[in-house]
Amino acid sequence: MNALTRIRHDARRVEKVAYAVGAALFLSGVVHAVVLLATGGSWLGPLSMRKAVTFGLSFGLTLASVAWATSFLTVRPRLRTALLGAFTAASVAEVVLVSMQAWRGVPSHFDFETPFDSAVSMTLAAGGGVIVLTIIGFTAAALVEPGPEAASMRLAVRAGLVVLLVALATGAVMIGRGVVAARGGDPQGAYTTAGSLKPLHAVAMHAILVLPALAWVLRFTRWPEAHRLRVVLAAVVADALLTAVIGAESFTGIDPLAAPLPLLGLSVLAGAALAGLGIYAVTGVEPSVRFTRVPIGKARGR
Repeated sequence: MNALTRIRHDARRVEKVAYAVGAALFLSGVVHAVVLLATGGSWLGPLSMRKAVTFGLSFGLTLASVAWATSFLTVRPRLRTALLGAFTAASVAEVVLVSMQAWRGVPSHFDFETPFDSAVSMTLAAGGGVIVLTIIGFTAAALVEPGPEAASMRLAVRAGLVVLLVALATGAVMIGRGVVAARGGDPQGAYTTAGSLKPLHAVAMHAILVLPALAWVLRFTRWPEAHRLRVVLAAVVADALLTAVIGAESFTGIDPLAAPLPLLGLSVLAGAALAGLGIYAVTGVEPSVRFTRVPIGKARGR
C-alpha cells in the first residue's frame, strides 16, 4: 500500500476534505501562474496577479501539510473537526478573496478606498485571525496530549507547529503594520513595510511539512528510534537557525540575498544541513520495511 493509498484509505473525513481543498487551492495557484506568464503581466507590486499565484500555492500546500501533520496528534474528534474545518474554510476565503481582487485589478490588502474593498481587507485580516487560533489549538494539543508513539515524529510535529506559529505571528505583524500605514494615509508605505517581513513569513511557513516529512521518511528505515530522534533533532536545530537568521534580517531590513557574509553563511549552512539530513534519511530507506495498520489508522514501520 503506497502513501497516497494509505492517505485515501486511512484519513478521517475532515482530513480528506482538507486534502481535496488543498489540491484545488494549489491548482488555482498553478492556473494563475499560467495566466500571468501567458499575459506577460508584472510579477511585482500590489496589483500583480502574482498574489493569486503565491496565495494559491502556499495555502494549498500549507492546508494539506497541516491536515497531514496533525493527523498524528491525539485530538478529540469533534475538536479536530472544528479546528481543521475552520482552518480549511479560512484558507479558502483567503485565496478566493485575494484572487478576486487580483482579477479586479485592485490591492487585496490595505485597500480602504471603497466600502467593498475595506470589507475585503478586513475579512482577510479576520481570516488570518481564525487561522492563527486554529494553529494555536493544534499546537496546544501537540504539547499537552501524548501524540505520536514515535518520539521522532512527536518532536517533528511539535516543532513544525511552533515554527508555523512564528510564520503566522509574522503575518499578523505584517497586517498590523500595513493597516496602520494605510490608515495613516501612506498606502504605498503599507506594502513596503509589510513586504520587508515576507522572507521570514515564507521560510517559517513550511516547517510543518519539512520536519514531519523527514520523520515520516525515517520510519521506512531500520534505524533505531533513538537514532531517528537525533536526526530529527538536528533538523529542528537547523530549521530554527535558518528561521532565526532570516527573522533577524527581515526585522532589520536586510535582503536575505544581499546579507552580510556571516549571516549569508549561516543561512546557507542551515539550509544545506536540512537538505543533507533529508538526503541522509532517504539513503537509509529500505523497501523491505513492513508496515501494518494500527488502531488510529496510521502506518508504522517495524
